Amino acid sequence: MEPRSSASSLTVMTELVLPNDTNLHGNLMGGRLMYWMDIAAALAAQRHCNGPVVTASVDNISFENPIKLGNVVHIEAKVSRSFNSSMEVHMKVWGEDVIQRFKYKSNEAYYTFVALNPTGRPRPVPEVLAESEEEKKIFEGALRRRQLRLILGGKMKPMDATELKALFVRE
Repeated sequence: MEPRSSASSLTVMTELVLPNDTNLHGNLMGGRLMYWMDIAAALAAQRHCNGPVVTASVDNISFENPIKLGNVVHIEAKVSRSFNSSMEVHMKVWGEDVIQRFKYKSNEAYYTFVALNPTGRPRPVPEVLAESEEEKKIFEGALRRRQLRLILGGKMKPMDATELKALFVRE
């Protein structure tokens, strides 16, 4: 299986914040944004592996700035690293006030997806080639984030987390 560049999975999704998308304060509801992020991330993962995927996990999402009613949401998603059958997708979310011509960062997040074979079981995915300096930095941190997700999900013991051992085990 040929490795693929991180950039080849880039997906940019744009949405307009309408009244039905907002809370009582006129801000985009977090759940609606997470829904759009899940779609954008799934598209990036599918581009990387050329097949169906399912969401395996969503990392912490901290909202830096609210996105207001009438603003535009831009979600940039691309696969940052792949493992055996899973792919970490890094996303940046921007709000844009098109009338004032002002673009601002809303948040960043990581979602994890698993590629599926025709019977719905996990299947291998291509390796990721990180090319830009930013892609390389995110790629390098992906193993630590993965091990932390596995520990928090009860699928890995802290003693087995080679990248995180110093955080959990006193020598």
